[in-house]
Amino acid sequence: MKKNFFGKKPRLRKEGFFGKKPRLQEEDFFGNKPSLQEDFFGNKPRLQEEDFFGKKPRLRKDNLKSRMLLALLGALLCLQIGCGAKGGSQQEFSSYLNRIFQSEITASTLNMHYSLAHPENYGISNYKVTYGNVSVDRGAETAAVLENWKQSLKKFKKKNLSVSQQMAYDIMMDYIDREIPAGKFRLHQEILRPSTGFQSQLPVLLAEYTFYDEKDVEDYLKLLSCTPDVFGQIMELEQKKAGKGLFMADFAVDDILAQCSNFTQNPESNYLLSTFDARVDEAGFLTPEQAEQYKASNRQIVTGQVIPAYQKLAQDLSALKGSGKNSGGLCGLPGGREYYEYLVKDTTGSGLSVEEMQDQTEAQRKQDLEDLAKIVKSQPDIGSKSINYQLPTEEPELILKDLQVKMQQDFPAPPQVSFTVKEVHPSLEEYTAPAFYLTPPIDDISQNSIYINKSKGDEKMQLYTTLAHEGFPGHLYQNVMERSCGLAPIRSLFGSSGYAEGWATYVEMQSYYYADVDQDVCAFLQKNQSALLSLYASADMGIHYDGWTLRDTVDFFAAYQITNKQVIQDIYQLIVEEPAHYLKYYIGYLEFLNLKEYAIDKFQGEYSDYKFHSALMKMGNAPFYILKKYLAEYWG
Repeated sequence: MKKNFFGKKPRLRKEGFFGKKPRLQEEDFFGNKPSLQEDFFGNKPRLQEEDFFGKKPRLRKDNLKSRMLLALLGALLCLQIGCGAKGGSQQEFSSYLNRIFQSEITASTLNMHYSLAHPENYGISNYKVTYGNVSVDRGAETAAVLENWKQSLKKFKKKNLSVSQQMAYDIMMDYIDREIPAGKFRLHQEILRPSTGFQSQLPVLLAEYTFYDEKDVEDYLKLLSCTPDVFGQIMELEQKKAGKGLFMADFAVDDILAQCSNFTQNPESNYLLSTFDARVDEAGFLTPEQAEQYKASNRQIVTGQVIPAYQKLAQDLSALKGSGKNSGGLCGLPGGREYYEYLVKDTTGSGLSVEEMQDQTEAQRKQDLEDLAKIVKSQPDIGSKSINYQLPTEEPELILKDLQVKMQQDFPAPPQVSFTVKEVHPSLEEYTAPAFYLTPPIDDISQNSIYINKSKGDEKMQLYTTLAHEGFPGHLYQNVMERSCGLAPIRSLFGSSGYAEGWATYVEMQSYYYADVDQDVCAFLQKNQSALLSLYASADMGIHYDGWTLRDTVDFFAAYQITNKQVIQDIYQLIVEEPAHYLKYYIGYLEFLNLKEYAIDKFQGEYSDYKFHSALMKMGNAPFYILKKYLAEYWG
C-alpha cells in the first residue's frame, strides 16, 4: 500500500526537468555580465550563473525506479498476516516481509515490471494487469492496511531479529507512523504535476518498457488499454480537489495542456509506435509474424486509446481551469503548511524541522560564498579560468571510466556490471532531461543504461559532474552496490528520495575534484554549484512554508544579483508546481554532510571516507535518522 507520490515510483534518475526550461539571460536588466564580486549586497559575491542557474534553471528529477506507480496508484490489499509464535523468528519475519512485497509489487504492473525482471522467482505468477487504483475513496482502506501492518510488526520482538531485519522493521514502522496521520492530506497531493506527474512520465516509462519474454509484450499491450480508465479515475480525483478549493493553479493547467498537445500531435508518428516496433524487432523470442501482429495491435491501441485518453485529459482539465483558489505556495491552502511539513519530511528523509533546514541551508550557502570570495581574492582571474578550461575528453563513456578509476580511493569497488550510454530518442528530447539513469530491476543489475539528451548541450564540467551524478559514484553505483549487499526485496519499496538524490548530489560535489582541471577552478565551480542549489532550496521553503509571493522571490534572488524577472517568474511557477522537489537534492546533500561529520566525531582515528561510504552502501536507502542509528553496526 504505497503512498501517493513523488519519490516513490519506477524511477528514471534524472537531471533537469520535463517541459519548458527558462533560461537566464547572459546579461541582466542592467546590462551586467555574470561575474563574481566581493562585498556585493553584504559580502554576498555574485554567482557564476552560466554553469547551472543560467544554463536553464533545472528541475532536477529523481530516478524512475520501482515505486512511482505503486506509490501513486497502488491497489491496496489489506493483508491479515500473522507472525506465528509470539516473538516471531527471523524466518517468519522474512516470510512476512516477502508477502507484503508480493502484494505491493503486484498492485501496479508497470511498477512490478520495473522492479522485477523475473517475478516468478519471487512467487509471483498470477496478477492483474493494471496501473493500480487511484479512486477517490481509498483513504479508509489505506489506513486499515497501515494499521494492520503496524499491529503485525508489533508481534515480532526486535531483539530476535538480525541487524538488517531490525533496520527494515524500523524503516517500515517509521513509514507507518508518518503515513497514518497524513491520510488527511489525500486531496493536497497532486498526481498531474506538469513536470513530474503521472501523465508526464508515463510515456517515457512505456517507451523504455523492456520485453524479456512474450508475456511482457502481452502485459504491455493490456496496460496501454488501461490508460483511458486510469485517466478517468485521476480526473474524478481532480474534480473533487476542485470542489474543495485544492485544484492546481491556472499556469500549471496550461503547462499540462501544452504537454498533452505535444504528445498527441501527429498520432501516426507518435514515439510509442516507433519505440515499440524497435523493441519487438529486437525480441529474439518472437517470430517475424508475431512481431508484425503485435506491432499492429500496438498501433491500434496507441492511436485509438492512448492518444484519445490524453486528448480527453486535456479537455477535462481545461474545463476545471479557473477553479484553483491558490496560485502560490502550499501554505496558501487550508492545511497546506502542515501538509508541506509532512511532504518535506517524507521527501527528504530528514528529521530536521523546516526552520532547521532553512537555517542550515543559509549557513552552508554563507560558507560556500565565503569560500568563493577567498578564491576570487587569491585569484582575481578565476572567473575567466572557470570558463576557458578544457577537459581531456567529453566522451560520456570515457568520462564514466575515468570516474571509476578516480573514485577507487574513496569508495569500495562495485560488482562487475555493464553499462551503456544511449542518446534520448529525438521525439523525447523536448520533454526529457539532459541526462538520466534508468534503474534496472532488483533481480538483474547486470545491465545499466544512462541516457544523454544531446539537445540540452551539456559540456565540460557540467557533463562530467552530471555523469558522476547519474553513473559513478552516483545513482548507478548506489543501486548496484545496494543490490549486491543482499537487502531484502521489500527494502526496494521503502526508502527516502532525499537519500537517493542527496547521495547523487553529494558525490556530484566530490566529482568536481576528480576532474583533470586546475583544483582552484574545480573548487570555484563546486562551491558555485552548491550555493546555487541552496538558492532553489531556500526559495522552495520560502514559497511553500513562509508564503513568499513572486515579489518576495524576485527580491530574494536580487540579493544574489539574479535579476531577470521573467526567469524568476518561471522559477517561481516551477517551484509552486513541484513542492519540496529541490529539497530532496539539497537537504539530502546536507544530511550526508551531517552524517559524515557525525561519523568523523564518533570514529575519529578509525574514520575514512572509504569506510563511511562502505557502511552507507551496506545499510541501503533509509531516512537519515535511521542511518545514524545503525551506522556503528555497519562500520568497519
